[in-house]
Parts: sequence; C-alpha cells; structure tokens
Amino acid sequence: FSISWSRLIPNGRGAVNPKGLQFYNNIIDELVKHGIQIHITLHHLDLPQILEDEYGGWLSPRIIEDFTAYADVCFREFGGRVTYWTTVNEPNIGAIAAYGSGQLPPGRCSDPFGITKCTAGNSSTEPYIAVHTYLLAHASVARLYREKYQAVQKGVVGINIYSFWSYPFTDSTADLEATQRCKDFMFGWILEPLVFGDYPEVMKKNVGSRLPSFTKVQSELIKGSFDFIGLNHYFSLYVSDRQTEPGIRDYNRDMSIYYRASRTEPPAGQGAPTNVPSDPKGLQLVLGYLKETYGITQLYVHENGVGSANDSLDDAYRVDYLSSYMGSTLDAIRNGVNVRGYFAWALMDLFELLAGYESKYGLYRVDFDDERRP
Repeated sequence: FSISWSRLIPNGRGAVNPKGLQFYNNIIDELVKHGIQIHITLHHLDLPQILEDEYGGWLSPRIIEDFTAYADVCFREFGGRVTYWTTVNEPNIGAIAAYGSGQLPPGRCSDPFGITKCTAGNSSTEPYIAVHTYLLAHASVARLYREKYQAVQKGVVGINIYSFWSYPFTDSTADLEATQRCKDFMFGWILEPLVFGDYPEVMKKNVGSRLPSFTKVQSELIKGSFDFIGLNHYFSLYVSDRQTEPGIRDYNRDMSIYYRASRTEPPAGQGAPTNVPSDPKGLQLVLGYLKETYGITQLYVHENGVGSANDSLDDAYRVDYLSSYMGSTLDAIRNGVNVRGYFAWALMDLFELLAGYESKYGLYRVDFDDERRP
C-alpha cells in the first residue's frame, strides 16, 4: 500500500499529524499480526497541495529535501516492522500523464498535446524535469536509508516503473529501431540513470537541451541507488516507426513511434490504445529484458490485473487472466529471472484514477451504490 504524505505531514514538512501516524500504525500492526509481509510506497501521486502551491512540486529541486524528510519520518516510525520500501510509483508514465497530457495531478500540459484542457504547463519540457527530480529524490531517500537505517532494520529500497512489452509491427529496420527506441524511452528513462548514471543516448539525441543533465556528483548518487525494481504491467503493444515531425514536440513526438493494439489495428492517436488484448508472454519478456539489459537482480511485479466495465461478480475472465500472467512470471523465474514477488491489482473494486468507478479490477466485488461499502 502507499502512504499519503498529506495524511502524515499535512503541511508537507514539519509537524507530524498524530492521527495520521496512528492510522498507519494500526494498519501495519494488523498486517503484522496476520503474518502479512508489508511493502510500502512512499509516493503515489498524492503530493501535499501546499508544496505544489509553494514551489511547483516535482518541477522544483526544493522537493528533494522535503521528500527525504518525509521518508525519514516513515523509516523512523514504521521501519522496525516494514522492510520493503518503494520510493515512487510509476515515475515514467506518471510524469507523462501529469505533466504531458494533463490527465493526472497536478494536471499540467500545453497545446496541442493535452488530452484535457490545461490552464498551465509545458508538455515539451515538464515531463523530463519531473522525472529528473523524481530520480534525484529517490536517490536521496535511498542514501538516507542506507546510511541511517538499513544496517539495523535490514530492509531494502527500490523504485517502481510502468511497463508494457513492445513488439515490432513489421520486421523492417525502421520498426525494429522504433521498438528499441520505445523501450529506451519507457524503461531506460528511469533505469539507465539508476544502473549506468545517465539517460539513454537516444533520449539525449532526440530530446536535446530539453532533457536535464546530471552533474558528476548527481550521477554517482543515482547510480546503484536501488536494491530492487518493481514494475506495473497489464498488456503488450505493437510499435511502428513514425517520421519526425517539425515544430514543437512532446515525449511522444520525441520517441517518434506509433502504438497499435494488434497487427490488424490502425495506429492509435495520442498515447497508447485502449482495449488491448491479453498477452501473458509479454510479462515474461519484460522481466527477461530488465535482467539481461540492466542486470536487475531483484524484481517485483507490483501491479498486474484486468478491469471490467460491467458488474465484476462473474469474473472467470479475471481468473484466466491472472492465472496466465502468474504462469508467465513463473516461466521467467524458471529462465533465471529473480522475481521475488507478485501482486495482483487489486484487492477490491476501487476508484481508478483514469476510469473512476467504471472500471473494476478487484478480486472482491464492491457495490458502490451501497453506503456500507468499504
């Protein structure tokens, strides 16, 4: 589960809310009592509004100190019972949706790239700035944990990435190169700095001066600043080359690709297509790719599941989906990938950030019209 920074420290820094602290202590104690291994994410899109208003949240390096202080409170208060810590959930797709298309908080974008009508933002630069700050904040928190807590608490710190597997639409050189470019922009954007200390060369070439750069000190701080990588995975896509377009560009135009749900589908418009078919093999391929390309030695599948727009009580399709993806995870393990855990999304039907109550992912059905709902 994730901790709400605002619930624990309402002003973003300074005084801890005793009711918020008690809330999480109660949850953690109950989980421990039932023998459940606890994995906590420190940031899942719920930034204290006061920090967004004060300095622009993840667009400002000032947040690094505040995020590290918040993490320090969590490690100090909960670290004796919690040994698995994820700093940021999906910084790659999160930055694109929050600062490129404007779909997620804080809803920033610029014409012509926004899916929603944004009142402020710059889709050409802000996703790259936000990820840069995410990485520096993650590295700062990892250093804090290693220097102050890890020897006693014996825990581990990692980060989570959004993932899908990319198949080339054709065997043409252009589509093969586009597929690799997609992986570099999706995975390498986060993992190359963490493993090698810098962004992928293709990103530096295509994005140019809009891509922030690391100082030597920052590069050394980020490199190796993780014990594990978590990934969220739901589907696979087909990728084809897209000619570089003149004029202003965003992440998608920098990547210069088209997405398709299948080889028979036309290319999607902005972003990835919807109604993508199940592809369990894709999860195995992602896990193997991360091991072979980046040498990741500990992996967790943090999210995997399938939603329904209809009533979710009769969900044999979900049983089939989860069974097949778990089988794919086992195949990856048998092939030498060190996958340490798998989490199904989600325990119960809940409010999805993009689909609201319309898409139901729960292992347990919730009647949202019943006021006694959880």
